[in-house]
Amino acid sequence: MEILKTFILFVLTALAEIVGCYLPYLWLKQDRSILLLLPAAASLAAFAWLLTLHPHAAGRVYAAYGGVYISVALMWLWLVDSIRPTVTDFVGVSVCLLGMLIIMFGPRPA
Repeated sequence: MEILKTFILFVLTALAEIVGCYLPYLWLKQDRSILLLLPAAASLAAFAWLLTLHPHAAGRVYAAYGGVYISVALMWLWLVDSIRPTVTDFVGVSVCLLGMLIIMFGPRPA
């Protein structure tokens, strides 16, 4: 259950970070409203807060989060940007998620 809870928390964190960065991108690159910066700032604040909810050391959480972030970013590429990830993208995500599992749940000295 801890693995599922951690993974879901990481996915929510990644979505908050991606939305917080995507909205300014829309403003800067696609000439959308500057008001997008308000939900972007809220999303980035949520991102930082979500990272604090893990019971593990911050450095370990940040390192492991990177693996999940990569997988969520590729899903964003597919669902939002309509670009299907390649086989090598899927292989890379698999390696990253395996790394996340090892970092977060591998054995530790007492």
